[in-house]
Amino acid sequence: MCWGLYQSSIIIVIYANKGEIEQAIALFNQSLEITQRIGDVQTQAMTLWWLGNLAEQQGEYTKAISYLQPALEILQRLKSPNAEGVSASLDRIIRNS
Repeated sequence: MCWGLYQSSIIIVIYANKGEIEQAIALFNQSLEITQRIGDVQTQAMTLWWLGNLAEQQGEYTKAISYLQPALEILQRLKSPNAEGVSASLDRIIRNS
């Protein structure tokens, strides 16, 4: 994970926690483009996880699933312990939608 992208993610999470969801989504989308371009798959997966959670908060369950499925695939491939959390999020959304 690139340190600059990690710091940016923290700032974006602050926007989301303050209720500035649209701003957070726009910034996470920018982060996603950068992580894809530079090949930072760990940060890409975490960004997809955040986008999935924000989509879920907005009631956009299909969109949430479209973010969470690739996040889960990446994290499982990396054998990341975060895969468990993404899997739980995905299961919850599928169950409740």
